[in-house]
Amino acid sequence: MAKKFKEVKQLAYPKAEVEILNWWKEKKIFKKSLESRNDGIPFTFFEGPPTANGKPGIHHVMSRTVKDLFCRYKTLKGFRVERKGGWDTHGLPVEIEVEKQLGLEGRAQVEEYGLEKYNAQCRESVLKYKDLWDDLTNRMAYWVDLENPYITFENDYIESVWWAFKQLYDKKLVYKGYKIQWYSPGSGTVLSSHEVSLGYEETQDPSIYVKFPLDADENVYFLAWTTTPWTIISNMALAVHPDLEYVKIKVSEGELTEHYILAKD
Repeated sequence: MAKKFKEVKQLAYPKAEVEILNWWKEKKIFKKSLESRNDGIPFTFFEGPPTANGKPGIHHVMSRTVKDLFCRYKTLKGFRVERKGGWDTHGLPVEIEVEKQLGLEGRAQVEEYGLEKYNAQCRESVLKYKDLWDDLTNRMAYWVDLENPYITFENDYIESVWWAFKQLYDKKLVYKGYKIQWYSPGSGTVLSSHEVSLGYEETQDPSIYVKFPLDADENVYFLAWTTTPWTIISNMALAVHPDLEYVKIKVSEGELTEHYILAKD
């Protein structure tokens, strides 16, 4: 006897996602997740702000998924999880975009154009793709307060940074030191690793040999080789290997004679 099987309707995941998103929005579930935990221990999250003058990419979906996971976990554990969105409006990405639009190259041309006009162009450009970011935020169900974001060019934010810095200064946690940094001669500023990667390209990196003179004999040098020439200016010491054999060689060129100490091999 043939068995009759009930037909199972195929689940359409994209459609189901949109239906759930709409239901969350209609029922204000994010807001309720806060209101229902008014007595819970506060867990405050400030998003590391993206720069909204560039389009969002799949890597933003990946990183925001991880951020959202922690916030949802804390919510499930009963915490009141305030989630503050934000926009990064400072840095070279914004300036580079504006300089391309205005046809400017280097700080001299920016100053000639006028800093006040230049800053106004940057402010106008900085939230260029905010609508796309908001669409992505909502579509991927990333719960964060977009209605009251912190924006880094606003005075309230800038003054809060100075306030925080002063707290560190008052506690004597601030000191002046020296550090090797990437530097842009064109922009006249140091660069973050992210800003360096924006212009990353493969190139043949030079290596150099450096002579370090002995105090005891001005004609004797330790010979060192490095593939990172930019670190030389901060060198504090030389290292020698306890198990390697070193030699002292004589090099003459015309009337000049020098002795170099280096590994025999």
